[in-house]
Amino acid sequence: MKKQNSVKRMVLAAFFLALAYVMPFLTGQIPEIGARLCPMHIPVLLCGFFCGWGWGLAVGFIAPLLRSLTLGMPPLFPTALCMAFELSAYGTVSGWLHKKLPRKKLYIYFSLLIAMIIGRLVWGLAMFVFLGISGGSFTFAAFIAGAFTNAIPGIIVQIILIPILVMILDNPKITNLRD
Repeated sequence: MKKQNSVKRMVLAAFFLALAYVMPFLTGQIPEIGARLCPMHIPVLLCGFFCGWGWGLAVGFIAPLLRSLTLGMPPLFPTALCMAFELSAYGTVSGWLHKKLPRKKLYIYFSLLIAMIIGRLVWGLAMFVFLGISGGSFTFAAFIAGAFTNAIPGIIVQIILIPILVMILDNPKITNLRD
């Protein structure tokens, strides 16, 4: 049974990676809209919730780099590299907290919000480091704009959509992924 669950998690993680790859097409490949709606974040967060922190980390790290290397969007440096760290934090934290906390509505929101905050902090740190290495600068105002102000529509979508999907699909009769 454990091996069967591992295969299910791997297949589901591949599905979430595919979603992270194609969902930005919904924004019409317009970077300004994609930056506001954060379409890659949703499948990565869901991957953490349903597949666990390890798969969430892997899918989160691979998704932006794969899109960048195959489609040129997002630009590899610094955007895709920083997103790789951000999204891997989302997948890791959401998966780890969801496993450790009771499977109740309040804790789903808690896990999501903590993952979103930590992921954004990781993104800001990565931007600060990568831009600093390249001779640029990353100000606190740029962090607030990039992590929060510009992403408000995506944050709202994530806060509404993800808990609903987790509550509906986190049913052993549907996914059968619980340990």
